[in-house]
Amino acid sequence: MNFKVLLADDHKIVRDGFRTLLAKNAEIRVVGEAENGRTTVQLTKKLKPDIVIMDVAMPDLNGIEATRQIISECPDVKVIAVSMHSDRRFVSEMLKAGASAYLSKDYAFDELETAIRTVISNKIYLSPDISGVLVDNYVRQTPNPDSSAFSLLSQREREVVQLLAEGKTAKEIADELNVSVKTVETHRTNIMGKLNIHRLAELTKYAIREGLTPL
Repeated sequence: MNFKVLLADDHKIVRDGFRTLLAKNAEIRVVGEAENGRTTVQLTKKLKPDIVIMDVAMPDLNGIEATRQIISECPDVKVIAVSMHSDRRFVSEMLKAGASAYLSKDYAFDELETAIRTVISNKIYLSPDISGVLVDNYVRQTPNPDSSAFSLLSQREREVVQLLAEGKTAKEIADELNVSVKTVETHRTNIMGKLNIHRLAELTKYAIREGLTPL
């Protein structure tokens, strides 16, 4: 059986590395590449891959939001998350969004083919260090009054936060999201009120800390 794979990472050198690795497997065919989350969603709908290898931190639309949109519109697609972040929040939000695997970038090249075989079998695959993070959190039963951006803000508000943090103007955001400038400004006001943040610099720091945008 042949599997179609879409590579999504904002670093070309990483995509090239994955492409070279997967080219050694005759059952796997890379059908496309994307350098941001929004393009990843568009290409997934167009190319209909079996698997998307998704960087968690990408510009324009982060991997968590992109995964959420992909699973909503293409539920049969398997998403394998790849990230340098092993923090519980990133892992749990990717899994909530619908990812079937989460790999640490430190081990991704060693584990990728195993992860692909696992998710195609409708099972979950986690890097050992990622599993350790989740197990440790469960054992400790860490209180989790969910105050992350993914519980405080709506999907559209998170998109606006990311684009603001990446330096887009209200007009540019309105054009990208197909809404009015007034709607964008309303979102910005609501966001800052919810977060008790009053300056764009503070909002940018928040977006980076919460994994909404890469550094």
